[in-house]
Amino acid sequence: MPSMEDSPSGEAKLPLLESHPLTDERDDEEDQTLVRRFWFESKKLWHIVGPTIFSRVASYSMLVITQAFAGHLGDLELAAISIANNVVVGFDFGLLLGMASALETLCGQAFGAKKYYMLGVYMQRSWIVLFICCILLLPLYFFASPVLKLLGQPGDLAELSGEVSIWMLPVHFAFAFQFPLQRFLQCQLKTGPIAWVSLVALLVHVFISWLFVFQLQFGVVGAAATINFSWWVFTLGLFGYCVWGGCPHTWAGFSVEAFSGLWEFVKLSAAAGVMLCVENWFYKILIVMTGNLENAEIAVDALSICMTINSLELMIPLAFFAATGVRVANELGAGNGRGAKFATIVSVVTSVIIGLFFWMLILLLHDKFGYIFTNSKPVLDEVNNLSLLLAFTILLNSVQPVLSGVAVGSGWQSYVAYINVGCYYIIGVPLGFFMGWVFNQGVMGIWAGMIFGGTATQTLILSIITMRCDWDKEAEKATLHLAKWADPKQELN
Repeated sequence: MPSMEDSPSGEAKLPLLESHPLTDERDDEEDQTLVRRFWFESKKLWHIVGPTIFSRVASYSMLVITQAFAGHLGDLELAAISIANNVVVGFDFGLLLGMASALETLCGQAFGAKKYYMLGVYMQRSWIVLFICCILLLPLYFFASPVLKLLGQPGDLAELSGEVSIWMLPVHFAFAFQFPLQRFLQCQLKTGPIAWVSLVALLVHVFISWLFVFQLQFGVVGAAATINFSWWVFTLGLFGYCVWGGCPHTWAGFSVEAFSGLWEFVKLSAAAGVMLCVENWFYKILIVMTGNLENAEIAVDALSICMTINSLELMIPLAFFAATGVRVANELGAGNGRGAKFATIVSVVTSVIIGLFFWMLILLLHDKFGYIFTNSKPVLDEVNNLSLLLAFTILLNSVQPVLSGVAVGSGWQSYVAYINVGCYYIIGVPLGFFMGWVFNQGVMGIWAGMIFGGTATQTLILSIITMRCDWDKEAEKATLHLAKWADPKQELN
């Protein structure tokens, strides 16, 4: 079997892309019908999307299970877990997830160009950058209670949320290693191991949650602590697969090259982080703003339930986000602009069809899904009132993450970061404030203003940019970027 030593640059000569079953179908595109091309691209897409949906749903289900266990302890406990999960942990989750998405550009394009050795180097650079970021974010956990009080949360809710957040510190550091590991594997189409490891982690989480909450009766702190076990099982499982034979051509061991070009890597990661985290934080701000309304506990509980359902369904569009980023990056790295464009079309169409299905499902079950989390009549009534907005949020989210995936695969992170900041925080948040307080529409007004003012506007702008994209030019840019990132001392023209 060819080894890494076969090439002085450390690049394996084994034609992995051509030998992959999904890339053997190399019929001349000019001779293919549209249906045939759509079918071939869908197979490539679902090879990534299928396992990614499962792994994302499984990993997010760990948070949902924790929240569900807390909900049966009491309304205050449910609200505390919701704040800790959706605001405190969610705050740095969005930043670290966004920063790790830089690997989707770099690893995806490098894999398409067959520069396999660089994938392992890129991942190690991402580990270093994200771990340092985790250290810098520690005050977010240590001072969660006073910050939440400053933001207007009730004293008892803020105190319990702060205590819960401290117990979630281990999962905070797991993010720094797990997110790069997932992207490293996705970009080389190794999505099956991610799904299997996530299944093991989910089973561990269910057992630990039952043991800590119902058998040992550790209360809300015990519910919070369970998430650490499952996420580290997930992280260590992926790490073991990568370093112990699962990736022989892209993992050549720890390398001092990981410490070179770190500043350039930080800048790209920061742009990717801003691009995605401002969107992730947008929903956290929605929950915080709701906490300042009258009957805040009921409003926060109801909105958190809706956001949990939304976030769970969002794992499907986020899987398309990841798959689209990989497919676009692979095609651009291989110099195939036309293939990147067609991958985008197939991904958007497929995701929208799935979004329409869940839109209808929420409308049909508007008065039922709240029972998963609580038996409180006031909370259930409020959830029912918010269900229409939840349905339209899900529909919008079937398009927007896919377009963001195109941006990641193409390396547009810095450009799209400005668009996201403008749409979400210059338009969406102020509109939500006016609808909620000035026009006295409460939580429905806040949510409607933020969604239709922020998410809808952002989706429209990204759609226009994608439709006007010159894909052949993007393929040329990808070649230049690969040359730069293979040697950080090079400068782009």
